[in-house]
Amino acid sequence: MSSDTCASEYCNQGWLEVLSHMSPYGYANFGVAFGLGLSVVGAAWGIWLTGSSLVGAAVKAPRIRSKNLISVIFCEATAIYGVIMAIILSNKIKSPDDATYYLDADWDWDSFYYAGYGMFSAGLSVGLTNVASGISVGIAGSSCAIGDAQDSSLFVKVLIVEIFASALGIFGIIVGIIQSNACTLPVAVQ
Repeated sequence: MSSDTCASEYCNQGWLEVLSHMSPYGYANFGVAFGLGLSVVGAAWGIWLTGSSLVGAAVKAPRIRSKNLISVIFCEATAIYGVIMAIILSNKIKSPDDATYYLDADWDWDSFYYAGYGMFSAGLSVGLTNVASGISVGIAGSSCAIGDAQDSSLFVKVLIVEIFASALGIFGIIVGIIQSNACTLPVAVQ
């Protein structure tokens, strides 16, 4: 069988064929899903790391329970960044004015696919950045809880490191917003 012929009605001969012929709406919605889903995974992972160390260290020093909850809040912020990006991307997804099964031949296909790919990359960028941010905040929060249980003067010093780890998520959402600025799905034939 040559590569010019289709094995099926829709020519799905491989992943390249499937991914290159997927609807831009699919890419845009996957961007929203990856941005939100991976951000929640990063937050959960960070809370798991911080929370387990906080509970363990609080056995030795119960005074650290309430003040080290700030580490859990920093972890939760990574999920909030994903929610913010999901709202921004969802507001950019608009259906065509004349919704039919097939779009017109003179449809602006270039900006249609550009917007879909751009929203996918923006969501994926934010999601992956927030996974890294959640893990790094969790590790720093774990160290903060354990260090504070040993010596209370270490709390503020390690908390500053945790703030810098949390800044990774802020950088990620800024990059995602910049990526998605030019992404506008066309709604009518121009």
